[in-house]
Amino acid sequence: MWQQLEQWDRELFIFLNNLGIERWDAFWIFVTQIEHWIPFYVFMFVLFFLAYSRRRALLGIFLTIVTVFVSLGITEGVKNSVGRLRPNNAGDMAEMIRVLQSPFDFSFFSGHAAVSFAVTTFVVLALRHRFTWVYVLYIWPFLFVLSRIYVGVHYPGDILVGALVGTLIGIGHWRLLAKRKLQAI
Repeated sequence: MWQQLEQWDRELFIFLNNLGIERWDAFWIFVTQIEHWIPFYVFMFVLFFLAYSRRRALLGIFLTIVTVFVSLGITEGVKNSVGRLRPNNAGDMAEMIRVLQSPFDFSFFSGHAAVSFAVTTFVVLALRHRFTWVYVLYIWPFLFVLSRIYVGVHYPGDILVGALVGTLIGIGHWRLLAKRKLQAI
């Protein structure tokens, strides 16, 4: 059963990755770079200050940063335990896929997916009482994770599991650490 899932994951990756066209390469390379999302993080932090008192806003930002590090820690632990090669490092796929980046660490599960969904989920839960439109922030992790398939470094299963784990981390952090402290303005 596991081998069949891996085969479907691989086939779906090849299909999706090959939908890419050269004229969009620069856009997706830009999207996949973490440093290009710094203004978005700043925007989310500003929203905390608009929604809460200074002290609570700083607490919300601190807890968002904790969420990032917890997500990264869990991701790296699982990646090193599972040891799944990235598609760009799987030699038998080299002729079948488009590779625009070549990281050498392991693939399962996606750290980009886990962190971006964890942060977005945490921020949405923290700010939804103040900004009803805050759910549009989910556009960010969706673009972010799609870019990972486009540039050839993650299988769809890596993305799906990373997004699920990240969402659960975001919910968990909200419920365990922040809900009571941030809920009231």
